[in-house]
Amino acid sequence: MYLKIVKSFDISKNCAVCGADNPFSMKTRFFALENGWAAGIANPKDFHQSYPGRVHGGLIAALIDEAVGRAVNVSEPDTRGVTGELEIKYKKPVPYGKPLYVVARPVSNNRRIFEGEGMVFSEDGVVYAVGYAKYMKLTPAEIHDGGDLGMLPPPPDAPKGIDVPDFPKTRRQKCL
Repeated sequence: MYLKIVKSFDISKNCAVCGADNPFSMKTRFFALENGWAAGIANPKDFHQSYPGRVHGGLIAALIDEAVGRAVNVSEPDTRGVTGELEIKYKKPVPYGKPLYVVARPVSNNRRIFEGEGMVFSEDGVVYAVGYAKYMKLTPAEIHDGGDLGMLPPPPDAPKGIDVPDFPKTRRQKCL
């Protein structure tokens, strides 16, 4: 299904996933989608590999973790999350050198905790990994003791939308 991008999220200066000033970052750009989900486009390079030709599984987990953590920001812009649980199912080896897409959706949300699902896929819809995560909600000030978050404004040249494959069924799925 094709989903329109409704806004871009700020990006961090030094994050391993989205850090604009981190030379080893995957330079992921994150967006809010029209249906309340979050999405991102990553650009893994050869130095993100584990075995030759494959992105390291830990970086795929970090990509899903970051995307699901941002899914709550679509409906609660001043909420951040600290990961409590993260479960990843790898479906296929993930190549580097071409864009990777990640999408995440909330599956439950209360005053202190939110949960969500995420998936990493290719431009042509091949699903590489799916994940589930649970977060404790915090404000930016609680995470950084009121200090600067080191965030940068989003790049202006965002795509208009993303073509998202269907989420695979998982044993944790709590469909919306």
